[in-house]
Amino acid sequence: MRILIIEDEARLADTLADMASMEGYTAEICRDGETGLDNALSGIFDALVLDVMLPRLDGFTLLKRLRAQGVQTPVLMLTARGDLNDRVHGLDLGADYYLTKPFENAEFLACLRAVIRRQGEITPEQITFGDLSLTPASGALRCGEHALTLSARELEIMRLLMMNHSTIVSKETLLIKVWGYDTDAGDNNVEAYISFLRKKLMLLRSSVVISVVRRLGYRLEDETA
Repeated sequence: MRILIIEDEARLADTLADMASMEGYTAEICRDGETGLDNALSGIFDALVLDVMLPRLDGFTLLKRLRAQGVQTPVLMLTARGDLNDRVHGLDLGADYYLTKPFENAEFLACLRAVIRRQGEITPEQITFGDLSLTPASGALRCGEHALTLSARELEIMRLLMMNHSTIVSKETLLIKVWGYDTDAGDNNVEAYISFLRKKLMLLRSSVVISVVRRLGYRLEDETA
């Protein structure tokens, strides 16, 4: 699991990263809102720990922009404010849990585990884009009356592309999410599976294509849109 901690207090950010690492997570730190948003939009993280008071871009605005881009990564918000209206505002914007400073280490880890568990609930039973519909539970990809079953890796790649269709999904993201952190797989493996999926989209006679954005990654496009 990969965690992004967006927190400008250096000592707290380092402490949170150390706790997450002790739990077996891979933790990365951003110390301002704009950099945090750029990293969060990559889609490679399994959960975000997001402070409200940040330089350059506050946590509320960051979360609002993240959700507007269709990124549904679970978010644990941190704040020194205990005001009920602030907590309600954060939850309304799409936060999954709201933790008020100061807090105990055990409380933080319990909340982090809770939002990570929610990740499985976020994936809908059916994902749609253009004339395509994907059922993750069965691996079925449909276009009108035509349907076929994807392999496990094809399914995960297509799921990532469809759930993040408004953004570019990098090869690095696909490698980490589909093959894992310690994989020996490389860019050639990603390119091979993208080729498999393109052929299957042609078999389905879909108007959706997988486009390559040079040096950035892949995204879905609907040629009829």
